[in-house]
Amino acid sequence: MTRLGVLLSGRGSNFQAIAESISAGRISAGIAVVIGNRADAPGLAAARERGLTTICPPSKGLDRETYDRQLIAALREHGVEWVVLAGYMRILSAEFIRAFPRRILNIHPSLLPAFPGLDAQHQAFDYGVKLSGCTVHFVDEHLDHGPIVTQAMVPVDPDDTADSLAARILAEEHRIYSESLRRLLTEDWRIDGRRVVFTP
Repeated sequence: MTRLGVLLSGRGSNFQAIAESISAGRISAGIAVVIGNRADAPGLAAARERGLTTICPPSKGLDRETYDRQLIAALREHGVEWVVLAGYMRILSAEFIRAFPRRILNIHPSLLPAFPGLDAQHQAFDYGVKLSGCTVHFVDEHLDHGPIVTQAMVPVDPDDTADSLAARILAEEHRIYSESLRRLLTEDWRIDGRRVVFTP
């Protein structure tokens, strides 16, 4: 069974959606460790309630590379094969990305390459787009940039607020993140340029 390591910074709702999919037997994997960079992250508390191993390495005074070496060591100690980012708010170092090549997944709340970075849902709403959504992608050394696994489209309704749009996008995140992970772990796929192509 594939061993997952989850990195989070906040509530970890995508982590919880994936954990539910694992518990329901929809994803054949196990969560080996959940790592947070904030001790008070609700996602860590939720992981402990599920009986999962949690870690919160101290980061004060450490540069990105030094901190990430701690993460790499912890993930390897727990036999992690795939890394799942679930609202992890630190930018990963090149060394970290090289340690898990094509095995780090992220979900971003926009249709990349539109609106990378923080607060993408509000960026999209303020820009006046008619369609928004979310993107599951592999992580590379650039921000919100790696090859795209799948996307889901969310229409912007005339009576939407930035918060109501964000809530509908989040529901799609929970759906496609688990489904993308399931497919990557059970189906044949290749990366063709910037596309992840699933093969029969």
